Amino acid sequence: MRLGQEGYNTHAGPCAEKVLNLMSHTAYVHPMEVEIRPTGKVVVLGLDERAKENLTWCAATFGINRLFWVDGHLICTEVFEKSFEREIESGEFPISQVCYTSLPRYSKILEVEKGTEIPVVDASDMEIYRRLLKAIKEHEKKEG
Repeated sequence: MRLGQEGYNTHAGPCAEKVLNLMSHTAYVHPMEVEIRPTGKVVVLGLDERAKENLTWCAATFGINRLFWVDGHLICTEVFEKSFEREIESGEFPISQVCYTSLPRYSKILEVEKGTEIPVVDASDMEIYRRLLKAIKEHEKKEG
């Protein structure tokens, strides 16, 4: 392998030469810091167990664009845009309403009515949804 004066491979071909030429004329970009900061606290303001038909119809008519499936449960969350601002300011993420129902088998699409479907995301591998389901189950035990 032959290297040019700037340490680049000069036998890489015409396409690579164009890329290397572009790179040599690109302004220096300062390093970017990336911080991963998980949600500190989720606060659910309303929680209701609903029949599947009522949950899906409500979601479709309210403009919810997807539902979440977690370990045999269908979950609908209503989150206002201000919730994201609140999370940034205080570390607390408010969810105004959570509705849920049992749905043993996952399906990517649920038919609400003829011609009306709503997508379902399998969120079983997402920590925030696993913890939300755990809190729902603990709430159910308390309520009896």
